[in-house]
Amino acid sequence: MSLRAACRVESIPRVSTPTRVRLRPFTPRPTISLWRQNHIWRSPALTSPPSYGPSPRLANHSSLTPISRPSAFEKPRTTTLSRPPVRHCSYRRHNMCRLAGDIDHTGGATPDPTQGRELLPTNVIPRHYDVTLEPNFEKFTFEGKALIDFDVQDESKSISLHTIELDIHSAHIKSGETIVSSSSAITYDESKQVSKIELKDAIPKGKAQLEIKFTGQLNDQMAGFYRSTYKKPDGTEGILATTQMEANDCRRAFPCFDEPMHKAKFTITLIADKHLTCLSNMDVASESEVHSEMSGSTKKAVKFNTTPLMSTYLVAFIIGELNYIETKNFRVPIRVYAPPSSDIEHGRFSLNLAARTLEYYEKIFGAEFPLPKMDMVAIPDFAAGAMENWGLITYRVVDLMLDEKASGAAMKERVAEVVQHELAHQWFGNLVTMDWWEGLWLNEGFATLMSWLSCNYFYPEWKVWENYVTDNLQSALGLDSLRSSHPIEVPVKRASEVDQIFDAISYSKGSCVLRMISTYLGEETFLEGVRRYIKKHAYGNTRTEDLWAALEEASGKPVREIMSIWTKNVGFPVVQVSENEKDSSIRVKQNRFLRTGDTKPEEDQVLYPVFLGLRTKDGVDESLTLTKREDVFKLKDLDFFKLNANHTSIYRTCYTPERLTKLGKSAKEGLLTVEDRAGMIADAGALAVSGYQKTSGVLNLLKGFDTEESFVVWSEIIARVATVQSAWVFEDAAVKDGLEAFVKDLISERAHKLGWAFSDKDGHVEQQFKAMLFGAAGMAGDQKIITAAKEMFKKYMAGDKSAIHPNIRGSVFSMALKYGGKEEYDAVLNFFRTSTNSDERNTALRCIGRAKEPALIKQTLDLILSSEVKSQDLYLPASGLRSHAEGIEALFSWMTEKWPEIYKRLSGNPPILGSMVTICTSSFAKREQLQKVEEFFKDIDTKTFAQPLAQSKDAIRSKIAWLERDHDDVATWVRENGYSK
Repeated sequence: MSLRAACRVESIPRVSTPTRVRLRPFTPRPTISLWRQNHIWRSPALTSPPSYGPSPRLANHSSLTPISRPSAFEKPRTTTLSRPPVRHCSYRRHNMCRLAGDIDHTGGATPDPTQGRELLPTNVIPRHYDVTLEPNFEKFTFEGKALIDFDVQDESKSISLHTIELDIHSAHIKSGETIVSSSSAITYDESKQVSKIELKDAIPKGKAQLEIKFTGQLNDQMAGFYRSTYKKPDGTEGILATTQMEANDCRRAFPCFDEPMHKAKFTITLIADKHLTCLSNMDVASESEVHSEMSGSTKKAVKFNTTPLMSTYLVAFIIGELNYIETKNFRVPIRVYAPPSSDIEHGRFSLNLAARTLEYYEKIFGAEFPLPKMDMVAIPDFAAGAMENWGLITYRVVDLMLDEKASGAAMKERVAEVVQHELAHQWFGNLVTMDWWEGLWLNEGFATLMSWLSCNYFYPEWKVWENYVTDNLQSALGLDSLRSSHPIEVPVKRASEVDQIFDAISYSKGSCVLRMISTYLGEETFLEGVRRYIKKHAYGNTRTEDLWAALEEASGKPVREIMSIWTKNVGFPVVQVSENEKDSSIRVKQNRFLRTGDTKPEEDQVLYPVFLGLRTKDGVDESLTLTKREDVFKLKDLDFFKLNANHTSIYRTCYTPERLTKLGKSAKEGLLTVEDRAGMIADAGALAVSGYQKTSGVLNLLKGFDTEESFVVWSEIIARVATVQSAWVFEDAAVKDGLEAFVKDLISERAHKLGWAFSDKDGHVEQQFKAMLFGAAGMAGDQKIITAAKEMFKKYMAGDKSAIHPNIRGSVFSMALKYGGKEEYDAVLNFFRTSTNSDERNTALRCIGRAKEPALIKQTLDLILSSEVKSQDLYLPASGLRSHAEGIEALFSWMTEKWPEIYKRLSGNPPILGSMVTICTSSFAKREQLQKVEEFFKDIDTKTFAQPLAQSKDAIRSKIAWLERDHDDVATWVRENGYSK
């Protein structure tokens, strides 16, 4: 699943320009600019899709059909998973996370993950579901019948299934059409979400079939079987019924064994009005007329072919008015569907990319996509970024439909990566599935890594691996530097805990661990292990150890011993480097890294196998590994060296100030790659936050990069200054203004040199570079750029849509709001209300919180919970308010006042609720502000958002400690460097 939007909101915004928005969920990373956050996934409507023809392989799908693979990667395109070639130029508590049964995730804990899980009894095992559903679009309910075939393991007088908000009318055990036993009572355990059906007569060991008739709620919580609304071309409201089952919401659609290890086959039948399109995981088996008891009218019943074995969280079905486009450039038909509110031709980019990506994945995974079709559908109300339902992937509109005339380069990259992420899940997650939720990272880490791999394959000019260091790696390290982080393999005991681990640990750190092991084994060996893993476990369930076993078999190396340390423990190390010039040696020492800088001995028990990746003038030595607390390594000389070449390993490196200065010079001499330069800056910035280095030293380091030419490195430079600005947001105006003047001094000349005019000759990266510098300089007070932005804004709002290029639309809006007043605010608000393009509307919402006048702040706060903003987008106007102190304070006060309304609206979707809590709290930086947060939540049940709340408080604590250490240091630096007025 691609967790975007509310589940992936960056920290303090600084610059507003379209940049890439990854697949990960929210992480309170301290090193983010608004630039990165903003840009941080025609045929007539059919009555129903036609059958795509027979699928003989699905009749017996117990084994995969291997495909011929001439080579893992086709040349000449590069597909580097591990270290790129050397270049010489370029989607929660203070003490511990108590997620899993209140187990402390200290630096040495390796608890038994199966201990105390809340699981259904296994006296019966489901093998096949035959489910019929009919929604009522007037009452927002649905009628359902489920026939569930079981293997009865032991003689049983009861059957327990998961349900939420389902009213069970009857339950019978049947043999053919004969009722063998009926329910004598049905009880419900609300805390466990389990309905227990007591039977009048025991059913013997063997085969049995349970028939259940029920009514459910077609809810508006974006969970289970729910309703989504959109505006039709004639201005009326349209409704479609769709699904989102992951993690635990299939139980809202029909009674089931809603645990990933209970794979079964599913036959879905949908009853709907004849003019509506019906979709499910499989192709259509038959369509017939039926009399609807619900409406008294004649409707159609669309029956779909039976799925292969799969988990309940992957079941999907949709009913609504949908248009589609189709390609047959892949072995099976691929379609993009969208409601009438979207121009279906905007799905063309995703459609064509899907065909190419599926073919590519078949080659590198050595296994065919096993379903007879692939549908991708744009859903107007969608909590995540996308969902990998097997054969029926659902997306936010903005993450599937791309209007290349209205969207910038970064949004194109975003859409590509979301599509490729979800298609990777068709193998990782769907074909081979984790047996329980602590293995979530096997799904999400793999899909994240594969989306970067495939994006690099098809678009090598995008140079995505360079950005991996500043994006995915920093996201992982940012969250994992908090005391309230959790292990990659986090023990999950209860259903309520699952939603809280769809975060940067499962996605970003998971993918970084895989990339690290790929570097260690070698890329082709790694992929050979992956192919063996898929072949052995197709249609089954796995644990992390199964992957390690496949990689060990392919490589002959002790993968499990090495990698289990990384996946079963929380955190990562900082490696401190000291030098001995007498014998040309370095001493390296590892300790757990915490952003708050107060690691306790009991939290520092784990010794990681740290792949040092030593770069010298002779190249990179990947063989050096630190396996103990500290060790000494002999070098040829100390003239030039750098650890963690290309930052493929998961640690921070702390050099002496003298070595850091030398590395800055080495960067100018072309001895460091883009990844090295950006990663070195990121490490230095993070080490200043935690107290390993002085902030003034980092600012001096950044100042020395004035000749840097790389977009990625500049993005990290801007982000690191933004980190300081976010912590100092409540400090003296002289210091805040001085930091802003530093940004302007750093980048204005380069921004003017590159300009802000865009042409077809501009490369993909160059477009983003121009946009980033334009936005950063303008928001830092560059008068020339501000004047240009105001002129563009005026023309654009007067009707000249060519006046603002999509790459800088967010930046222009943000400048208009920061340096303007009510007139500009009203123009942006009207633009949001009148635009029919999702990307444009999102830009307006994201920027509108920039306005600082009290009356406009209140207007923005009133907008958040209004009917104008969909629940999926509540975070957008709220996040903009975090760009200034007035907005941060007002946002928290608003949350405390509106909490009952916020909770009521979002309680059915814990990830969005948790993100809103983070947005409204994590920007604080003072002790009295932290106390206000703790005081407000002390009497509130926080179990559904305990982790994001704890992480917010940890983020505040880190800023408090940082300010106490370096408050005077930064003020002195600003004054001595001439940035004080």
